[in-house]
Amino acid sequence: MIEKMKELVRLLNKYAHEYYVLDNPTVSDKEYDKLYDQLLELEKETGTVLFDSPSKRVGGEPISAFKKHKHIERLYSLDKSTTEEEIYAFDKRINKTGEDLVYTVEYKFDGLTICLTYDQGKFVCATTRGNGVEGEDVTAQVLTIKSFPLTISYNGKIEVQGEAIMRLSVLEEYNKTAQEPLKNARNAVAGAIRNLDPKVTEKRHVEIMFYNVNYIENGNLSTQIECVEFLRKEGFKVHPFLRVCKGIKDVMSAIKDIDNNRKTLDILTDGAVVKINDFNLRNELGFTDKFPRWAMAFKFEAEEVTTILKNVIWQVGRTGKLTPLGILEPTELAGATVRKATLNNYGDIKRKGVLKGARVLVRRSNEVIPEILGTTEVYPHCEEIKKPTICPYCQTELVETGANLFCPNQRCKPRVIAKLTNFACKNGVDIEGFSEKTAGLLFETFNVENFSDLYALNKEEIRKLEGYKDAKTDNLFNAIEKSKSVKFANFIYALGIDNVGRKTARDIASNFNHLDALFSVDKESLLKVEEIGEIIADCVFEYFHNPKNVDEINKLLSLGVNIDYDVEENSNGAFSGEKVVLTGALLDFKRDDAIKIIEQLGGEIQSSVSKKTTLVIAGENAGSKLEKAKALGIKIIDEQAFKSLIKT
Repeated sequence: MIEKMKELVRLLNKYAHEYYVLDNPTVSDKEYDKLYDQLLELEKETGTVLFDSPSKRVGGEPISAFKKHKHIERLYSLDKSTTEEEIYAFDKRINKTGEDLVYTVEYKFDGLTICLTYDQGKFVCATTRGNGVEGEDVTAQVLTIKSFPLTISYNGKIEVQGEAIMRLSVLEEYNKTAQEPLKNARNAVAGAIRNLDPKVTEKRHVEIMFYNVNYIENGNLSTQIECVEFLRKEGFKVHPFLRVCKGIKDVMSAIKDIDNNRKTLDILTDGAVVKINDFNLRNELGFTDKFPRWAMAFKFEAEEVTTILKNVIWQVGRTGKLTPLGILEPTELAGATVRKATLNNYGDIKRKGVLKGARVLVRRSNEVIPEILGTTEVYPHCEEIKKPTICPYCQTELVETGANLFCPNQRCKPRVIAKLTNFACKNGVDIEGFSEKTAGLLFETFNVENFSDLYALNKEEIRKLEGYKDAKTDNLFNAIEKSKSVKFANFIYALGIDNVGRKTARDIASNFNHLDALFSVDKESLLKVEEIGEIIADCVFEYFHNPKNVDEINKLLSLGVNIDYDVEENSNGAFSGEKVVLTGALLDFKRDDAIKIIEQLGGEIQSSVSKKTTLVIAGENAGSKLEKAKALGIKIIDEQAFKSLIKT
């Protein structure tokens, strides 16, 4: 009887693969249902359900909550571009040889990223991307999806990545009888997967399109083409479009083909994905804090909708720049209710013919920030939006520079609050517990407006504030005192230099070993730093050659702020001169804490193993990075050895 069940399971899975993955059924629904009913009878009779039985894909009872699941390897998001110039800039940035690189171009589907784990040839679990390191376990929901196999021939541990989608035709049919129609395919699939009731998932007939092997135990894939063929061979649903391109011109041609044809697809798409084909080159290029350097998403024109512009208010940022914000009649756009949308400046308002009370076209730029594109209809009651001449917060006369308006008042409240909050944040000097509310209170009560003012506060005066009892005051002053010891990169970030984020601050710190070097730096030297272009170089140069900024930095130093110039102070550290890669799970350390320790002891963290790597620290379930390190003959230590090193 078990043998009969095995044969039925084999046949049913074969027919399901032909139907759901290959779109080429060889038996009728009636024939399939007849075999399926036979299997159900045998399962009932024997009390046995085989591991890969199709009956497992029926929606079960609701679950109480989603559990967290840590991915074996981090799932990175993709950097985005929207113009041909940006694609060419991407190629120029990573192409060090001048020869045409080999890329692959694929559709970018607009759904929900799903990661499936297999071990010893069997499906283990399914998770959402989450924050890239940890996602939500949605195994119960994904088991209702029929476009992936429960067993595969590959026996090692593996993570495969795909996009859960709901076909547009399926959405249309669903909405014909739905009590509450779904707004769009992306919203529908996200709601299906992230629903605690698997029966909801099953009813929406979700599919998964696979495109990536995020982790493979033996690391034996060498190109994107091999990766996709591997997925196809193992029975995963893969979209047939995969264009191999030699050079960036071919890439743009493929992107244009996708743009021309995507409207004919039964799947919601929002762009194309460009990747370096060769995995060795990918490893050399590595990752930024957020994105792989070897891939780029090209986003097509975003979803648009029209609504009424009710009003325009002006916001003042850290630099004093005024940004107009449109207040909209609430409308649904790209699966969200939009009430506000941005305009760049007053010139943008005039150019787009934007009037208060007019109907405007709104786009969710890169599917994230709503933006007013222009005016579609003007009514008799519409009003002109007047250019402000004074700051709406401090009444100071505004200064017009190019297309932008600026409040020149350094003491303008929103400017000061934004500046102080950035200075005190975790990536800055890290004053624990410091918030916008704290900044506002200190500004209003004690005229705290400069960074140095924080280190000159009177403790007894603070105690007099409402809500600042002894413990809260002590905590604030302890945090301020602790922040006086700050890494060079964090200090640079804390200054709030225009266009200088955390990664750029680290790059600057690693290339210029002291503040004195920055006080005398020229633009040419800045431009030699990888990933620093003209705009950032101008911002950094101007900041450190502004006498007011130099005076403020010197005042901070005189008040006891002590900058840790990594290389000088950690030249004898356990990891001095080492380029370190962490792989696998550490049992006694959070990854961020381990990274901090390594950097404090003079090490430089790398995201991937390359010929430049000098040390790999391998935790539990270390995979392809460990294998590559062995192949390259790189020194490898385990967690125990890591503990011993940091104690010496």
